[in-house]
Amino acid sequence: MAWIAFAGAVAAVAGCNIGNNYTVGGTLTGLSGSGLVLQDNSGNNLSLAGNGPFVFSSGIGNGDVYSVTVATQPSNPTQTCTVQNGSGTIDKADVTNVIVTCTQPGQFAFVANQASGDISVYAIDASTGVLAQVAGSPYASVGTTPAAVAVDPNGQFLYVADNGSNDVSVYAIGAGTGVLTSAGIPATTGSGPVAIAIDPSDSYAFVANLADNTVSVFAIDSSTGLLTEITGSPYGVGAEPTSLKTDPGGNFLFVTNFTGGNVTVFAIDAASGELTNVPGSPFGAGAGAVSIAIDPTGTFAYVANESAASISAYSINAATGALTPVSGSPVGTGSGPASLVVDPTGQFMYAANATSNDDVAAYAITPSSGALTLAGSPVGAGAVPVGIAIDPSGHFVYAVNDNTNDVSVYSVSSTGLLTPVAGAPFPAGTQPRSIAID
Repeated sequence: MAWIAFAGAVAAVAGCNIGNNYTVGGTLTGLSGSGLVLQDNSGNNLSLAGNGPFVFSSGIGNGDVYSVTVATQPSNPTQTCTVQNGSGTIDKADVTNVIVTCTQPGQFAFVANQASGDISVYAIDASTGVLAQVAGSPYASVGTTPAAVAVDPNGQFLYVADNGSNDVSVYAIGAGTGVLTSAGIPATTGSGPVAIAIDPSDSYAFVANLADNTVSVFAIDSSTGLLTEITGSPYGVGAEPTSLKTDPGGNFLFVTNFTGGNVTVFAIDAASGELTNVPGSPFGAGAGAVSIAIDPTGTFAYVANESAASISAYSINAATGALTPVSGSPVGTGSGPASLVVDPTGQFMYAANATSNDDVAAYAITPSSGALTLAGSPVGAGAVPVGIAIDPSGHFVYAVNDNTNDVSVYSVSSTGLLTPVAGAPFPAGTQPRSIAID
């Protein structure tokens, strides 16, 4: 960089590189195959062999556009990699927030069993979706009353929010086996943690603390998986936060507040993890806002209103994170939805209805508006399905049933409809509350 001195003062152009060009880069997660090639502006190729930060070699001038795409998908195993925050215009600074996420069919399922104080781990049959408990499962929880689970984007660590001991336990996941090993001392949270989310860059963990109306934020050690609470955490939210999700680009955090009946939205500082309320937050939802799902493009958000027996649908402002209700929202469900998930293609959303019908409903998503339309009749689940997940390939949906202590599994048709797989439901521990797929 050329530095120009003026009579005791030094002027510098922040982020400027040699030749007055700026770099484009970001973070790669989830890669296990080989042969991944990224491309910027249809000419600058970058081959990547491992997860972590990356930077394209060619600089781009101020005011010029950049566009990061996947030129070659990985093989051995075959994976699908997608790009977020991948295009824009250089504005006197390097671009560092491109996120490339690679996925493959689900390998393992992890279930938090609240009453029995353990974690069930299953190997997933990629062709049938059938679950088989791995050696040593269920694993005794390090903390007490495990309420929620999340897997980091690289599939190396499992994070468990322990409602009874007010902490997050971290487990290393055995490569190819799914076997869990405690990674170290749990990280202290606020009171009554009930939900956890990992940001797409694998840099931060976010925890919803139901009892003290806060969200805890932790930096993730990439080598050990252990958590360190960031400066400024915990952050106040609405009354009884019950779930939280980031958008696929890791730019915003969305938190549902059960008693408040609304959604708090924060902008996430990529460098520090610090949270800032976006203008207009919190945004109104329905009574008993209990779960939130974001579509894979970060365009739409959906909130399950358990007490109101409805689902609120919103468009997301890509620049600010603000939520705007879509036409026809909220949609009545006829039964209190407890958990939502959107399929990887963004075509369908699934709701676990826990209050009376004990079923899972499928909804088609209108691409242009985000509006929901019920797709066929809901399919039966066990008693009180409270958590739902879909495998990264979009072929199977999993619902945990709190009162029958098991996991329902469904195959997904090309039209989004669900069919129970052979052998389902599969036994879990006592009061399973949350499921995550790796």
